[in-house]
Formats: sequence, structure tokens, C-alpha cells
Amino acid sequence: MGEHKAGTRPDRRRLVGQLGEDLAAQYLEKLGWRVLARNWRTRYGELDLIGADGATLVIVEVKTRASRTYVDPLGAVTPQKLRRMRLLARQWLAQQDAFWEQVRFDVVSVQLDIADPEDLQRATWWHHVGISE
Repeated sequence: MGEHKAGTRPDRRRLVGQLGEDLAAQYLEKLGWRVLARNWRTRYGELDLIGADGATLVIVEVKTRASRTYVDPLGAVTPQKLRRMRLLARQWLAQQDAFWEQVRFDVVSVQLDIADPEDLQRATWWHHVGISE
């Protein structure tokens, strides 16, 4: 039985992360943003969401929790994580034909219901605009 529980934990973590990213993408699209990429990966890491807020390119880290680990999951975005986001953003930009006058880094924190993460009506989120070290 213990093996079964251990085997399902990563699946729950993946589900929680996916639900949070889906909510974040929907939220940003409702703001009028264009979502340009999701889960863009290199060997150095991953960018959760890349969006366009008008003429501003926005790199969005999505932090999702279905626990009481943090009141606001923003606490999980460390200065080291932000530096990695900047490195990855430069790599993504190098592959693009478009020019962006401004690049901004945001965090969307999603808190799902602890008992039922898939009950999205009970989810809350925060949008932190323009984070920096």
C-alpha cells in the first residue's frame, strides 16, 4: 500500500501544477493577453508561460499549491529562480523573429482547495506584476 501512495504523489503534483497553469493561462487570456508558449523547455530549465501584454513580453512563473505550505506561493520564487527565468527568457528571445520593447517577469500564484484540487471554483490566485530580486 505504501508503494501505491508513493507512486501517486508525483501524479498529484503534476495534476496540481497543470491545473494551476491552465487557470493562469485562462486568467491572462481574459486580461486580453496572447499566450505565446507554455512549458517552454531547454536543458537549463522551463518557462511556464510566455505571454504578450500588448507590446510587452511577459515571462510568467506559475506557482500552484494544494497545501498550506505557503499562504501565497510567491514565497517559492527565489532570487536564484528569477535569475534562471532571465537566462531562459534570453534563450527564448534569441529564437524569435519579433522584437520586444519591454520584457517583464510576473508570477501567478494559485492556491487550490486542499481537499479537492480539481474544484476550480474554490481556487484563489494572485498576480504579481513585475517581480525583481
